[in-house]
Amino acid sequence: MPKVRRSAAYRLAFGYTALCALAVLVTGLGVYYAASALLRQDFDRAIVQEMASLEREYGEGGRPDLIDALTRHTGRTGNGFRYALFDPAGQSVLRQATLLRASPGWGETQREGSDRPWHARFLAVRLRGGETLIVAADTRDLDRLRDRLFGLLAAGFVLILGLGAAGTLLFGRHLRRRLEAISSTAEVIMAGDLTHRISVGPSGDEFDRAGESLNLMLDRIAQLVENLRQVSSDVAHDLRTPLQRLRGAVELGLNGPQQITALRSALEKAQVQSEAALALFEAVLRICEVEAGGARQRFEPIELGQLAASMCEMYGPALEDGGRTVLCVNGDPVMVRGDRELLVQLVTNLLDNAALHTPPGTTVTVSTRAGAAGAELVVADTGPGVPEADRDRIVRRFVRLNHGRTTKGHGLGLNLVAAIAAAHGGRIAVEDNKPGLRVTLSLPLAQAGGPGRDAPANK
Repeated sequence: MPKVRRSAAYRLAFGYTALCALAVLVTGLGVYYAASALLRQDFDRAIVQEMASLEREYGEGGRPDLIDALTRHTGRTGNGFRYALFDPAGQSVLRQATLLRASPGWGETQREGSDRPWHARFLAVRLRGGETLIVAADTRDLDRLRDRLFGLLAAGFVLILGLGAAGTLLFGRHLRRRLEAISSTAEVIMAGDLTHRISVGPSGDEFDRAGESLNLMLDRIAQLVENLRQVSSDVAHDLRTPLQRLRGAVELGLNGPQQITALRSALEKAQVQSEAALALFEAVLRICEVEAGGARQRFEPIELGQLAASMCEMYGPALEDGGRTVLCVNGDPVMVRGDRELLVQLVTNLLDNAALHTPPGTTVTVSTRAGAAGAELVVADTGPGVPEADRDRIVRRFVRLNHGRTTKGHGLGLNLVAAIAAAHGGRIAVEDNKPGLRVTLSLPLAQAGGPGRDAPANK
């Protein structure tokens, strides 16, 4: 019982059952009193009709006809009325069931001289000649009917209360079991098992939908935790080399020849390694800043083809110096809303990635178009490409397909590209270019008639 009292599920179920029981009780009592009133009205109406019939007899033939009518009515089979007639002096002319003289109007009496007295309701009327006529009817049948009605209502209320209590226990048990499944899952996860998930049934009810949403949230949390672990490990791994080199350069400057040339060389090596470590932290902070969503405050209308053309013009010579060919293919103007600096960073990273991972003789193509899903910017190359199993991985932080981690960079370029795309409400897709690699950036088009049509903003 203490556990039941502490359970919100049981309290809710019992509260709802108590409310329903109260509603049934009020309704039942209302029905009982309304039915009793109707039965009493019918009962009184029958007495009034019987009195009216006898008054007509008296009006037509006086006391003799009234006595004759009373005699006939008394001997009638199944007649439930009792009668009494008193003369103006109060003497009994005709009397049944020891009815006593009463003042005109309604009243109640009981049978005298009986072990089980019965109650009767009567109507007394003063006739034109001064006589008093009383018509009474036994109320025992009416009382039994009302008692039976009350008993049925009471039995129905007890039955409903019992069924409600049983339903409450079942409902509370079901609700508590479903909630405990969520609580137990949370406890297992807090204990360290991030793979545990809430069981979801086939019914698709509110609990199942809540469980699915919570499982998706747990999947996202597990992914973030795994990313954090990966970032921690990769940051430590990537920092170890420049820091070791930095330490070696410092030790060389301290322990080597104390000459200006040697010291300057050691300081220059230390500066290079410290800049590498700072570049790593700067890249991580840049990604965090983009993922925080603050860039939306700087969104402006941008013509994507114009931006791509300017980037090809800016970085084309450097790629061509490395023996690569750069092509820029733009269709109709494509308007988007975004942060120009971030989009420039995105294209720069994709071109740097193509220059770093493709051999001389590779053709790099930058194109823009408006598709059914929105604006698209594609950077494709004819290099060696990326294995299909690794295409989803290369957009994660610190992922480098060179497992020896000897290639220049920290594996953050494409992750920053994915973060910038997400900040603009878009996404990137890494696909096979047959041969080579194709990276497609999809962005929503600027709303027609809105700020996105303001072409001069691109200047």
